Amino acid sequence: QVQLIESGGGLVQAGDSLRLSCAASGSTFSTYAMGWFRQAPGKAREFVAAISESGGSTYYRDSVRGRFAISRDNAKKVVYLQMNTLKPDDTAVYYCAAGLGIEGKYSWYYWGQGTQVTVSS
Repeated sequence: QVQLIESGGGLVQAGDSLRLSCAASGSTFSTYAMGWFRQAPGKAREFVAAISESGGSTYYRDSVRGRFAISRDNAKKVVYLQMNTLKPDDTAVYYCAAGLGIEGKYSWYYWGQGTQVTVSS
């Protein structure tokens, strides 16, 4: 079992930066790939970024590549999402997830409750 708690969301202006954190409980954090997803009002949840178990591989949706960076600290059991040059289209609830798989093809088994990110124009 893995429990995930996100933090770091808030209201910012376009062009600003935010760093989201996701703290995990349990002793098996380093055996899971970690991901960030988001859901905007009236839209389906979408993949944002993922990082492999060791942190050696990262994956991004096209619209955030070059602006967002996912990282993890296995000793602290935390995964981060650094978001730069934020746009109003980035407004959503952001969710952290833990999953299993290989080479970026993951199935997601555990989810956090989400943190709101609002970007004003």
